[in-house]
Amino acid sequence: MSVVNRTPDSFWDRGRTYRLDAAVDAALAAAADGADWVDIGGVPFSPDTTPVSEADEIDRVVPVVERVSAGSDVVISVDTTRVAVAERALAAGASVINDTSGLADPALAELAASTGATLIITHCLAAPHAQHPRPHYDNVVAEVAAFLAARLERARDLGVRDEQIVLDPGHDLNKNTRHTLELTRRFGEIVALGLPTLAAVSNKDFIGEALGRERDERTYGSVVAATWCIQQGARVIRMHDTRAAVDTVRLCAAIAGTREPAYERHNL
Repeated sequence: MSVVNRTPDSFWDRGRTYRLDAAVDAALAAAADGADWVDIGGVPFSPDTTPVSEADEIDRVVPVVERVSAGSDVVISVDTTRVAVAERALAAGASVINDTSGLADPALAELAASTGATLIITHCLAAPHAQHPRPHYDNVVAEVAAFLAARLERARDLGVRDEQIVLDPGHDLNKNTRHTLELTRRFGEIVALGLPTLAAVSNKDFIGEALGRERDERTYGSVVAATWCIQQGARVIRMHDTRAAVDTVRLCAAIAGTREPAYERHNL
């Protein structure tokens, strides 16, 4: 999953893909570089950024979805916690709802059930785009797993089928660096819930704090974290650097024996 943020103040690209043409070009380039899907968002996750109205979020996201859908068969997900935004994006060509709020609004599950869209359920304790200072866990992995299991049951009760659901333990979301390192170390316990699991590790603060690296120096750390999660069963990795992510996934698959080499010349 490659990330395209149509925001002027996202933590990673700082507005590089805010213009409509830039966002569309970035999404199509990610697809050309081997991304299986692109995740399009119009609201920064951080609560420290300027609030974005529902109407503005629709204006940011839907035109990108329309143009990418018309220009590529790449899977498109919409990163939103608002039902109206998800509904408009699905109508424009998206097929995945990436809800980082942990179903704070159960209507997102109802929308997935009625449309057949894939639904990503993420562990998140705070309200959408709200602070959750100094989070505490007695056992972060067990508590994240219990949260996701409960939200999974809620989605099922609302009519979402298991084959529509992806689980995301929420690296860094309402967690400090030690929490996220523990969650990454024991990622397989989240995978054991039995549904496809997403690892959104790219350029996160836990990587910067663990390595002492600033925002623009976290690609290697992101690749290592993604590889660790893949080895424990991650089915999707959400990354900003598409080429690095594609090479990571493809080489892990080649080593595991689930992907053939692109070509064979050496010692032949």
